[in-house]
Amino acid sequence: MSSHVEPEVLLEKVGRTGVITINRPKVLNALNLTMIRQIYPQLKKWENDSEVDIVIIKGAGGKAFCAGGDIRAVTEAGKAGGSLAQDFFREEYILNNAIGAYRKPYIAIIDGITMGGGVGLSVHGRFRVATEKTLFAMPETAIGLFPDVGGGYFLPRLRGKLGLFLALTGFRLKGRDVQRAGVATHFVESNKIPDLEKELVDLKCPSNADISKLLEFHQKQSSLDSEKPFVLEKHLSEIDRLFSSSSVEGIMQNLRADGSDFANKQAETLSKMSPTSLKITFKQLQLGAALSLQDVLVMEYRLSQACMRGCDFHEGVRAVLVDRDQNPKWNPSTLDQVSDQLVDKYFSSPAEKDLMFT
Repeated sequence: MSSHVEPEVLLEKVGRTGVITINRPKVLNALNLTMIRQIYPQLKKWENDSEVDIVIIKGAGGKAFCAGGDIRAVTEAGKAGGSLAQDFFREEYILNNAIGAYRKPYIAIIDGITMGGGVGLSVHGRFRVATEKTLFAMPETAIGLFPDVGGGYFLPRLRGKLGLFLALTGFRLKGRDVQRAGVATHFVESNKIPDLEKELVDLKCPSNADISKLLEFHQKQSSLDSEKPFVLEKHLSEIDRLFSSSSVEGIMQNLRADGSDFANKQAETLSKMSPTSLKITFKQLQLGAALSLQDVLVMEYRLSQACMRGCDFHEGVRAVLVDRDQNPKWNPSTLDQVSDQLVDKYFSSPAEKDLMFT
């Protein structure tokens, strides 16, 4: 038996390209603190390295780019009184901000499942390449959390009320639809990705325009599903109408009054989510629409720590990821029991310390 342990992140320089490979395929490349602590310093180093022109980030194993943060570990540490719940979110958000502010072209190949923490590693970068295997979702309201990693920044900037719809319902987008929604910048067929990577590596001192041109060329060669309309195309005006309200209760009233199959389905989905999560997510996106990415991440750090102190996150992780009975007991259990005062408390500065960017 070989005792060789594969590294969780592969960091290599190929020519003048920095390549990050998330390498935990058995757990769908879930992101943990150790990995964050490897990726962040390397990104900073490459940013200042005159021999690195671009950075590519991808996932190993063919199933997932990164299916999310390793939140089971975070919950277990939180119960034991460990500092992981603070350290994980703080350092993850600092990494998300570094990606958003990166001075060199950053290309995320989101081939496979891309949720939660995986969205944070990709969506703030300049280029995000989806394939037919991409599955995007922000399913946090189902586990008593909120769409973090800068969700409060990018979701309200999608067209109309689409971002709010995705944030509250956790709706899954697949393949080309990830680009059509505005989450990915390009779509390239999965079997063409190795060629694309090779050509990216071969580019000489590329500008953003050079990379755009190459990605567009590969996108034009990818005709798969191009004739299919956007999965939500016929519902976009309904989403804008039904999700236009000054409260989550208002949205629920709109959905129930509408009575269409689509509206009924969304009302049923929302009725299963943590009422507290729905309300903090609604406010998070409302505020985030007018904030910078950095300010959104400071706000989300406060929310993350409040969720760690509350009970819905621990209960959601238990019901969905640990016992898998899919039957969380939310507390408070209804929207009308979640007062504005309770919601405001989630947004207040934590007793420990706020997230700081150096």
